[in-house]
Amino acid sequence: MFKKLSLVLLLLIGFTNQINAQYLNNLKQINEVWDKFYQAFDSLDQRLMAEIHSKKLIRISGGKRIIDYDTYINNYKITFENAKNDSLTNTISLRFFERINNDSIASERGIYKLVRIKSNLTKQTYYGKFHVLLKKEGDIWKIFMDYDSNEANSIGEKDYLKAFRIHDFDKFTSN
Repeated sequence: MFKKLSLVLLLLIGFTNQINAQYLNNLKQINEVWDKFYQAFDSLDQRLMAEIHSKKLIRISGGKRIIDYDTYINNYKITFENAKNDSLTNTISLRFFERINNDSIASERGIYKLVRIKSNLTKQTYYGKFHVLLKKEGDIWKIFMDYDSNEANSIGEKDYLKAFRIHDFDKFTSN
């Protein structure tokens, strides 16, 4: 009886370790999407934004309107072109309070911080909450639902700092 119980426990431990390893691998792959997201803002390149989003995208902005992929990407094309023309720079960063995934879908919630610097070096900082769903298309993670809101401008630096950094995997992989 003891041998059977020991075998079952070993199998459970092995299975749990395998699940945690896959979960961590998914987070690392998802972070590659976020790396491109950061690059898109830094370089003002809407093509990178287009690459990381599913053509089936549902975008909900500020809890006020829903748009599709083409509208969303075209809006970034215009926004990024205007920023280039105005010598405006953008830097965005994300921190997380929830990261859940399996082999085909992921839910990521957190706080974003967007810093815009104008040509006269005037700096504006914006914060908001986001909830993004990613789905694997083939072997590639794509954003297929993106919701954000600044919660009536109630989100700030304190909220941002309470959430976990993008590479704090242990906060989301330990049980």
